[in-house]
Amino acid sequence: MFNATETTTIFAIVLIALGIGVWGYNRAKSYGKLGTLTWLQSVVLIVPWLVFFACYALGIYLNLVGVLFLIVSSSIAYIIIGNRLRAESQETILRQRLANAIEKDKDANNLDRTDSQAEIPEVATQAKDPLPKKDPNQLGPEIHPIEEEDLKIIKGIFGIDTFFATETISYQEGAIFKGNLRGEAENSHARLSQKLKDALGEKYRLFLVESPEGKPVVIVLPASNDPQPSTLALKNLALVLFLATIVTSLEAAGLLLGFDLFVSPDRYLEALPIGLGLWTILIGHEIGHWLAARKYKLRLSLPYLIPSLQIGAFGSITRFESLIPNRTTLFDVAIAGPALGAIVSLVMLIFGFIISHPGSTFQIETQFFQASILVGSIARILLGSQMSQALISISPLVIVGWLGLVISALNLMPAGQLDGGRIVQAIYGRKTARRTTIATLIVLAIVSVTNPNNAIPLYWGILILFLQRDLERPSLNELTEPDDTRAVWGLLALLLMLATLIPLSPTLAARLGIGV
Repeated sequence: MFNATETTTIFAIVLIALGIGVWGYNRAKSYGKLGTLTWLQSVVLIVPWLVFFACYALGIYLNLVGVLFLIVSSSIAYIIIGNRLRAESQETILRQRLANAIEKDKDANNLDRTDSQAEIPEVATQAKDPLPKKDPNQLGPEIHPIEEEDLKIIKGIFGIDTFFATETISYQEGAIFKGNLRGEAENSHARLSQKLKDALGEKYRLFLVESPEGKPVVIVLPASNDPQPSTLALKNLALVLFLATIVTSLEAAGLLLGFDLFVSPDRYLEALPIGLGLWTILIGHEIGHWLAARKYKLRLSLPYLIPSLQIGAFGSITRFESLIPNRTTLFDVAIAGPALGAIVSLVMLIFGFIISHPGSTFQIETQFFQASILVGSIARILLGSQMSQALISISPLVIVGWLGLVISALNLMPAGQLDGGRIVQAIYGRKTARRTTIATLIVLAIVSVTNPNNAIPLYWGILILFLQRDLERPSLNELTEPDDTRAVWGLLALLLMLATLIPLSPTLAARLGIGV
């Protein structure tokens, strides 16, 4: 029999699954066959989660083989549907090109070619959304729209084979060009960007994004709006947070060993090995981001570490100091940090279990392993029948690896500019990323209320709400999506986050033989 909590969990899983499925299908069917195939891809990605957590709620144990089968089957189905989707897309593109070729002749007859560079119809001289006149008494920098001569040159880069502009709207210090995308997004963006660079050098940046109505638009902004390097004050802040995190890491290590470093600072050498283990994971996380950014020739800010007395550190906040060329780049840089950090943590965790013995440093209750589905399952696989004992001796590497997984999982939460939020934005787009940010904040609020003894959810909710709730700025090419393989890796990363942070239910823990 299930208790009230487990019954509620089962009901919530079913309700959420049905809600997502019906909502997604209703949105997809209006786009015809392409929309239906895209919806099926989303369903295939969600199915392993639903099966895994439904089994979890029902107290059914899926061993490693079962989990791998779900993941592999889902990945194969996702790729098969993706291939079919691309085939259908190619047919649609061919039909569109045929229609464009026919329309091209009509457009050529209607174009006013009084200017040799003009490739688009003349737009209204008054923007629909003009910039307000600046009050001379108002404080703040003055906003200057694009100069008329530059605007005329920019209009000349558009054409009926890339982006056919039909309307120009003033936007901050730049302009928005509405119209019709006439080619593939990646190719059209590359050609338009090169034309803009050839005409005006590095003075402006061209963004190809989606409007609120779901249609492609081009935004041109001056290069002065590019992300700026960190100021000296921010660099000093990064240094202060770095030093504070060293202290909190050693304090957390001391608390694990049974003493307060602030009361007994002379015992810092005892806390040093665990502190160094935590720092190895944190450094691995940042190296992952740095290597991926270096691959794409992007600049990243110094990491702003988040000190924590509970677990030493909550990870870090890292800003992009370069424009992001596309969503694939955003995905690769975002996932590289938690991926490398999680790998280092898993190696420490598994090796720690292997070398654990009755004389190991820590003796903890086996019930403690019910706090994480992932760690509890690994412990059950590696330690076997020992998990049915009341106490178990483990190596400090187990604790360090576990804390490292928690740090990676917290940064993978799908919210704002956290790594998880960037991953969702890269794969599913800005609208979905906005919704997952709101959903994450709601979940953290609920957990904070229902479990007031754990301050971590409340801490992270406040952190996201005030510092990280905004999405990452749009890529230069916001329309081209990452490939299917990256979508699968994103799914695995989010699954790792959930499996690390969600505890085992008492029913499933009993079935696994964890605790007494």
